[in-house]
Amino acid sequence: MKFTERYQQGVESGAGVKGGRSLEDIKRDLHGKVIDRIDVSAIQNMSREQLRTQLRGVVEQLVAMEQLPLNQAEKEKIVVSLLDDILGLGPLEILLADPDVSDVLVNNHKSVYVEKKGRLQLTSVRFRDDRQLLNVINRIVSRIGRRIDESSPMVDARLPDGSRVNAIIPPLAIDGPVLSIRRFGSNPLRHDDLVRNGSISPAMISYLHAAVAAKSNVLISGGTGSGKTTLLNILASFIPVEERIVTIEDSAELKLQQEHVVRLESRPPNIEGRGAVTIHDLVKNSLRMRPDRIVVGEIRSVEVLDMLQAMNTGHEGSMATIHANSSADAMSRLMTMIAMAGTKLSEESMVQIIGRAIHLVVQLNRMTDGGRRVVSISEVLGFEGATVHTQDVFLFEQTGFDPQGRILGAYVNRIPSAMGARFRKFGVNPGIPVR
Repeated sequence: MKFTERYQQGVESGAGVKGGRSLEDIKRDLHGKVIDRIDVSAIQNMSREQLRTQLRGVVEQLVAMEQLPLNQAEKEKIVVSLLDDILGLGPLEILLADPDVSDVLVNNHKSVYVEKKGRLQLTSVRFRDDRQLLNVINRIVSRIGRRIDESSPMVDARLPDGSRVNAIIPPLAIDGPVLSIRRFGSNPLRHDDLVRNGSISPAMISYLHAAVAAKSNVLISGGTGSGKTTLLNILASFIPVEERIVTIEDSAELKLQQEHVVRLESRPPNIEGRGAVTIHDLVKNSLRMRPDRIVVGEIRSVEVLDMLQAMNTGHEGSMATIHANSSADAMSRLMTMIAMAGTKLSEESMVQIIGRAIHLVVQLNRMTDGGRRVVSISEVLGFEGATVHTQDVFLFEQTGFDPQGRILGAYVNRIPSAMGARFRKFGVNPGIPVR
């Protein structure tokens, strides 16, 4: 049975749409009538335009039969909405089409927030009910061969554009299915974009460029949404093209332009709880792949020891990110994760490993005005006892707020760099005084 024939049969046997309701009510009723009666097998081989034509005819027919007070623009909105429901992500399509939206946060079918330019805001987007929201979630996870149900109510997935998705459903989510989408632009930000946005100064970029060229091991620290991955991508772009780079991530977000790049991605366990491949597994395996540099999207657990040892044994110039609120916190977290690895190292031994492996800690913060800034660049000077000694070469010094609530301040080069010998060894100029 063809799509239109199947739909016509449903119209003839179904109840009509009553007048005197809002456009949203009419849209909801039409959606239910069409989607509940479509023949999935009949539309699988249709192009988007073919399906649009079929849906437009069906909507026109139903509007005429029910004498609904809709103009042509309103009918076209319904057609587009139906297309999004059938082929896309339903009401979320309009949000994902906005390049300024960096996060989409669905708290329940009636509450959808977005982050735009660093600020969260409630949208007018709504799902018809929990069923529609759950259908969208299932559509996302089925694309990567996963499933979400009561026996497995949490899932991480990725959209075709690389956006990261997390979903959790009842019984764990009390008020209905919850969906979070972290987006990544198709055109990665460049260092001059960060300078233009006030996220970093030209002098800091020059210094970091020189540090990467001098094969310094860099740890990028910051909170969630502070821009760690964006900065990691920029710093990794400074790696010379002749070097072999291995990237390791939970969800592939880095977009390096060099040709000699090997990209690895961890894998969660399957439905039976087997087959997981962790960041730790990939870091260990990468050491057998003859990398010049290893770039880890985020250090979270026991992989820290293998990463630090790699930095100390022939893979200088490697990079990673870590969740921490300051460079001192980053050092503490590294020690905690080394302890989590089950080693029986003393605090002094842990400090020695960290002090010898890390050269720079770059701290990013998400500010109260929604902006993301590099607030400090610290050099690791060495270690003594159970303490890693660092010095802040650059700092962002806040001076106040402008009338629009934006933070005012300046980037300051506080002291000369202590890596003069390393910069001279590699013949690079950091653009600031060194010793």
